[in-house]
Amino acid sequence: MFKEQNFGPLRVIPGPNKGRYPYCHSLYIEGAGVLIDPGSDRQRLQELKERDGVRAVWLTHWHEDHHMHLDLFPDVPLWIGEHDAPALHDLEQMLDWYGMTDGPIRDYFRASLRDQFHFHPRRADRLLKDGELLELGSVMAEVVHAPGHTPGHMAIYFQEPQLLHLGDVDLTPFGPWYGDRDSSIEQTISSVEKLRRIPAKVWLTSHEKGIYTENPGEHWDAYLQVIHRREGKLVELLKSAPTMEEIVKAWIIYGREREPKEFFEFGEKANIRKHLDRLLEQGKAILDGDRYRDTSKRT
Repeated sequence: MFKEQNFGPLRVIPGPNKGRYPYCHSLYIEGAGVLIDPGSDRQRLQELKERDGVRAVWLTHWHEDHHMHLDLFPDVPLWIGEHDAPALHDLEQMLDWYGMTDGPIRDYFRASLRDQFHFHPRRADRLLKDGELLELGSVMAEVVHAPGHTPGHMAIYFQEPQLLHLGDVDLTPFGPWYGDRDSSIEQTISSVEKLRRIPAKVWLTSHEKGIYTENPGEHWDAYLQVIHRREGKLVELLKSAPTMEEIVKAWIIYGREREPKEFFEFGEKANIRKHLDRLLEQGKAILDGDRYRDTSKRT
């Protein structure tokens, strides 16, 4: 696990457990007092607030692991991408944005968001838009809209020292998440291709490895390949005309059954549904009653 480190005035604050969910890595801009994604170490963020001062909090997107400790900054202006802000207005609205309709699952996540993630409704003080240039003391930040993961997911490019904060385009072996109501596989692919063309020298991700001081290179391709690998496994499974329940139990996304059951079953189904919708739209699958079939089975 990397230690807290600086790139000019940009200070990377690692999250516990290598920044894996339910944590993330945070970024602090010294001088400007801007904190991006307060989902890292709670005690460290409290120290930062008291010693250095936090004058604004930015979120790369609306997911709870990126604002777990936002409650430490109730009176600090909140900035977020214009397309993600509504998810923070209300707890029930956040659950809607996840696409949660099942009562027990919704109850589980409601309790988790309230108790583990300290959720409190917030209204953004500033909506960030694609292409905006913002002067933050000695650094200039450019907002880069990179949807797919969420509709308003954004990366941030700091022109000096040419550091690109990728947010949850995190280049992990698990691959992308696109299971929300408004997530998109196609937009995810387009955003990854867009971000890899930005001429950065340092790349910061929100989870796991966190810092790349050399071009991620093959990691870009491996990250996208996860999408194609998942879809290939699903197409093969459709030859047996499974139900949704049977598809979920194949654990194409997570590899195996995991605990807590409610969390992982929801995530498996949500992401698989995006692949199924994509295959249906492309004419590569059909829904026959409650069973999904690949089109080669049609008679």
